[in-house]
Amino acid sequence: MRLFDLSGRTAVITGSSRGIGRAIAERFAEHGARVVISSRKAAACESAAAAINERYGPRSALAVPADIASKEDLRRLVEKTREVFGAISILVCNAATNPHLGSMASLTAEEFRKALDLNVLSNHVLVQMIAPEMCTAGEGAILIISSVAGLIGTATIGVYGISKAADMALARNLAVELGPHNIRVNCIAPGVIRTDFSRVLWEDAAMRERIERTTPLRRFGEPDDVAGVAVCLASDAGRYITGQTLVVDGGETIC
Repeated sequence: MRLFDLSGRTAVITGSSRGIGRAIAERFAEHGARVVISSRKAAACESAAAAINERYGPRSALAVPADIASKEDLRRLVEKTREVFGAISILVCNAATNPHLGSMASLTAEEFRKALDLNVLSNHVLVQMIAPEMCTAGEGAILIISSVAGLIGTATIGVYGISKAADMALARNLAVELGPHNIRVNCIAPGVIRTDFSRVLWEDAAMRERIERTTPLRRFGEPDDVAGVAVCLASDAGRYITGQTLVVDGGETIC
């Protein structure tokens, strides 16, 4: 278990009151990390943190609501984490949005800007706030939750895919810059994971049947399928992996 041990480490995870972010927070806590639960809604953050504290101990989780669109909220998230848990050693940028469903021809400039601001720029801002203390410590792990939409073309969620492809490039460049300080930066690109975010896909019977039939593992992914990869990349098990995008899609993109 030592390869996957996160004891003594503090992890900030955005978008972690539910779905993939929540699963990552729970598995990090299970492996010994102190986790910071953050999303826009305070009640959801408090509920998730309380559940983790009940299961793994009273100082396992801290709730700090934050809107990733607000630089002030992000600054408060970082400062509150330091105040309660100390230095941040793991950052997981999971929160994201899809402001447009449809063709690129119908995409407005405002929707394009929103996707880039929330899915890419907010990650950059958080890294700028946290990376200096990781450099001082001489270690750290940064994970950006991207998507297989950043690897393929799509007629319906094009701007989302563009922003997620940008996250992959962001991770590669950060890995080059921060590698000499022993800081690893990677992306995880999930396929269709059974969360509220993808509900429109797995609640539609025809769509569900098509995805399950064409995915080699013949099922949708679950949040824990992504969380396991996150534990690996954040721990010593992934200590020689950086600048990569790990695809977690049941084989969907190989077909």
